Amino acid sequence: MRVLITGGAGFIGSHLSERLLSLGHQVVAIDDLSTGSLDNIASFRDESAYEFHQDTIFHREKLKTLIEDADVIFHLAAAVGVKKIVEFPVQTIETNVAGTEIVLSLAAARGKRVILSSTSEVYGKSTKLPFCETDDLVMGPTTNSRWGYACSKAIDEFLALAYLREMGLPVTVVRLFNTVGPRQTGQYGMVVPGFVKQALGGSAVTVYGSGEQSRCFVHVFDVVDGLVAILNDATTNGEIFNLGRVEEVSINQLAERVIEATGSDSKIVHIPYSEAYAPGFEDMLRRVPDITKARNWLGFSPKRTLDDIITDVVNHLRPHVAGAAMDGDYERAL
Repeated sequence: MRVLITGGAGFIGSHLSERLLSLGHQVVAIDDLSTGSLDNIASFRDESAYEFHQDTIFHREKLKTLIEDADVIFHLAAAVGVKKIVEFPVQTIETNVAGTEIVLSLAAARGKRVILSSTSEVYGKSTKLPFCETDDLVMGPTTNSRWGYACSKAIDEFLALAYLREMGLPVTVVRLFNTVGPRQTGQYGMVVPGFVKQALGGSAVTVYGSGEQSRCFVHVFDVVDGLVAILNDATTNGEIFNLGRVEEVSINQLAERVIEATGSDSKIVHIPYSEAYAPGFEDMLRRVPDITKARNWLGFSPKRTLDDIITDVVNHLRPHVAGAAMDGDYERAL
């Protein structure tokens, strides 16, 4: 197939591109590089079956042409990272809602299949665990910008399913839980690469809040397995799938395991949310996916453990941190 990936030079988009190329598909990627990087696609950019466009999805005429030529679209382009979301709330909402509307409307006009990337954030403040695709979504107040991201992605889902019902758009929604692996940057608040960089650089590993909040981390390779399974199964149209691992770890435990894996002497330092982000910032104590539907329908079964994830991130970042430190670029190193 000829597959279009928006956000194709991003962390997940680049891994998905690489996998699809290995399976014999043609891949066309568009990315404005606001959070993606040419480094992410350097190893396969020159392949004949790969095509990269440095542009925004708001360039409607360009996107129209790319969608017309595609068999299926993976829509991954979105605002990412808690830090970016809190600091740039207008850009976050506009990118997620307006950008997705452009992709869906152009795809619907041509009957092109869309696989829409959503997020576990849509479950909001819900305390009903594990999170199931049909559960109620519980959002915080509009005065807290954190929930603007969750609401914008929920609107993306509502819009996608509305296009299916009203215009027959073949679309599948995927809710991704904390996805980690090589190529992910800690620049926008991603916790695992952030911890790894700090530990490798010998600085304090900074944990926000009490550190007792827990998450379930999944390797990007396992997520790509799930995305490819959806690509290969057109019966998933109109469905929503959680993709993640179900094993929980507290952020304090995660920091300890990163320090151990890096052989670092770093100490753990706790920073209040109000100091890290903004007064009134809210976080969820636990976020656990129910992956029963993905397991039964797609055969989705994550193979990589948290230790595998940490090891892969350490191996990816170690030369980068070492190189930055040798250049005296301590800010980049940490």
